[in-house]
Amino acid sequence: MSRYLELDSWPRKEHFEFFRRFDEPFFGVVVEVDCTQAYTISKERGYSFFQYYLHKTLCAVNAVENFRYRIDSDRVIVHETIQASATISRADGSFGFSLIEFHPAFEVFSNHASIEIERVRNTPGLFTRSFDRDDLIHFSSLPWVPFTSLSHARSFSFADSCPKISFGKMKTEALGIKTMPMSVHVHHGLMDGLHVGRFIDFFQDALNT
Repeated sequence: MSRYLELDSWPRKEHFEFFRRFDEPFFGVVVEVDCTQAYTISKERGYSFFQYYLHKTLCAVNAVENFRYRIDSDRVIVHETIQASATISRADGSFGFSLIEFHPAFEVFSNHASIEIERVRNTPGLFTRSFDRDDLIHFSSLPWVPFTSLSHARSFSFADSCPKISFGKMKTEALGIKTMPMSVHVHHGLMDGLHVGRFIDFFQDALNT
């Protein structure tokens, strides 16, 4: 069940009122994450590495409350669970938006994700279903690009407070350490660098277990 945040008792009420009026209220960071353990586990167990780190991302998102906040007019709604709208590539070079629902058990999550990914790959167009919900993160992977910064196409006239999380090309460093760049863009009215830092720490810990 979703609920509304009690703004009058929220220490960030003034921050919310200030930043939500910006033309561009999002801020972002790019960090390098160590995915050595996660990649090894996914390959040993026959998992899709993409699905594996998407699942770890959602685990971290759902663990940090501010990542479950969304703006509803002049209020802040707190969702109980956040899903992923991931871009899914097709053989013809196009992509479509998916809706991949979170489940704490990876095997259950992966079964549902595989069905949704296959559906999008066999459905033409960008919007392959209705997206009249905001209990989402916008998720993408650019496995061809070892980016060090990233920006997103945005329409400032479209109300949006969903975090945007993207991953770049994995590389292998000395001693077999594997790393990937991760970009995290979030609405400053809902969170600050402190919360992004908590998300990154939780995500890295999840990759390592």
